[in-house]
Amino acid sequence: MAKTVRETIKYLIKSHLLKKKGKVFGQCLTAVGWVGGTLPEMYEKDGMIELSMADVAGGGIVTGSALMNERPIYVIRYQGFNWYNCPMIVNYAAKSKELWNKPCPVFVRGIGMEGGIGPVAGSSHHSLYFRMPGVKICAPMTPKEYTKIYKQYMKEKEVYYVSEHRGSFNNSKEFKNDLKGKKDLVLIAISITRFEVEKAKKILEDKGYKIGICHVLWIKPFKIPSEAYEIIKSSKKGAILLDDDYVDGISNSIANKINLKTNKSIYTMGLKDKTAGAHKKVDNLPPNYKEIVKFAKKILNE
Repeated sequence: MAKTVRETIKYLIKSHLLKKKGKVFGQCLTAVGWVGGTLPEMYEKDGMIELSMADVAGGGIVTGSALMNERPIYVIRYQGFNWYNCPMIVNYAAKSKELWNKPCPVFVRGIGMEGGIGPVAGSSHHSLYFRMPGVKICAPMTPKEYTKIYKQYMKEKEVYYVSEHRGSFNNSKEFKNDLKGKKDLVLIAISITRFEVEKAKKILEDKGYKIGICHVLWIKPFKIPSEAYEIIKSSKKGAILLDDDYVDGISNSIANKINLKTNKSIYTMGLKDKTAGAHKKVDNLPPNYKEIVKFAKKILNE
């Protein structure tokens, strides 16, 4: 039976601690749940370091570990906490190699989640890191993707911001792009929206539309197959770029890049421009398949 994303992360971290002699830092790592079951049941003597609840200090401690070549993994349990956790990562660790020729590799696990958790913790916030030099950003949603990016990190000397999502932890399947033939519209998906576009594609194709899909793993540097640009260029209506972050960030920036290469309209969908509350009636959730279908039909029927 195929391993889930959860099991894959847990295995890689256990190996990182035991075989690579690395370190793992974060808050409440050994509490009930072990960060959604993604951590092995290990403790400080094994390299699992519990940080205090002084959020801003954590990044500095992790940066110090990276300067000692301990290959730290920094677990940020909710991506919204990056507003407090990332200053030393982006302002020291990410710049150290360029300024002083002193690599400071950190593997940041930013874990996204929505639904009744209020205005601070929720959703994905990879746009926070996007504008800063010295950082690579990816959003793995499958077991093979996660293994691939971890192995690449261990071969390099860069800061990695790994945008995870708890909604992917049970996933054991790999995604496939659909970039062949003539398409009416292409769906380009990042993070948890990748699951929703698969559902939306089926519904739209049942209605007679020809829909392409491009799954995005690498956000910075932005990477999609060359044929994706060709499919978008030859499509009738261009593409929709979907994300679990606010659109006035990564989404609009990437949409502009694709537009310049294809000369096609690239629409964006993501979090609504509002603050999430702590109840489902006032949540701010990423676009679901029903919303994607509705927006796609509007574009297709114009």
